[in-house]
Amino acid sequence: MICRLCPRNCGAQRTETEGKGYCRMPSVPILARAALHHWEEPPISGSRGSGTVFFSGCSLGCVFCQNEKISHQNFGRAVTLDRLREICEELAAQGAHNLNFVNPTHYAHAVAALLEDWRPPIPVVFNTGGYDKTDTLRRLEGKVDIYLPDLKYLNGETARRYSAAPDYPEIAQEAIREMVRQTGPCQFDDNRLLIRGTIIRHLILPGQLNQAKAVMDWTAREFAPGTVLFSLMSQYTPWGNLSACPELDRRLRPGEMRSAREYMENLGLAGFTQERTSARQEYTPPFDLTGI
Repeated sequence: MICRLCPRNCGAQRTETEGKGYCRMPSVPILARAALHHWEEPPISGSRGSGTVFFSGCSLGCVFCQNEKISHQNFGRAVTLDRLREICEELAAQGAHNLNFVNPTHYAHAVAALLEDWRPPIPVVFNTGGYDKTDTLRRLEGKVDIYLPDLKYLNGETARRYSAAPDYPEIAQEAIREMVRQTGPCQFDDNRLLIRGTIIRHLILPGQLNQAKAVMDWTAREFAPGTVLFSLMSQYTPWGNLSACPELDRRLRPGEMRSAREYMENLGLAGFTQERTSARQEYTPPFDLTGI
């Protein structure tokens, strides 16, 4: 396939065995883990966990990524679409509240093909960094029930420095608008589990409190109350080689999270906040081919 799935538009020739594009992945799905995960937002994880399927490779490549083993180092194993369906069915049988495709942007074609003739018995979650083309997302309409995008930055220079994607702000905003158009306002079942809707996530970075406030301002302006949920995350942990971005080589300070939380409350954004103690190892699951 000549790939133009993501905003990089690199036009790489992705074969079943080789990938030369920005994501470095072949056309067949490469997975690193498939298991119940209990550390998503409450209406996603519920009591039994979210059935997470982690795709390897990445079209964004953030310098601070905590999933570096799969996003930067390409760890994973190839599976067929038939095996991917089996994995999803196994997660559902284990009691997963939903199927949670993590970092699927560069495998949107595989997710679309999987769901073309098969409707899972539980909601489908598209868990993404937010760097998605609207054209690609439209091919998923009617197949995805819940979108879980990041909105990392609204400043192009920050996006360039940390993700080599200066166009990230514009791309992510348009992508999120499309996601919300598809899902409509958030809907819940009798157990307050999300069955349809969009949760916008923002990970607070060290020294980037103004960036967090800008993201929250945009969300509050863009969407009427009750349309989306907002997740303010404080789980940032210094990771990998940050020598080129030494300002990120520290944990969040108590005042940074406190100020961001108060700002969110004052805006009246409905959603979730994390305590600083959430920056723990279990938030980064072991990528060991579990469930693959």
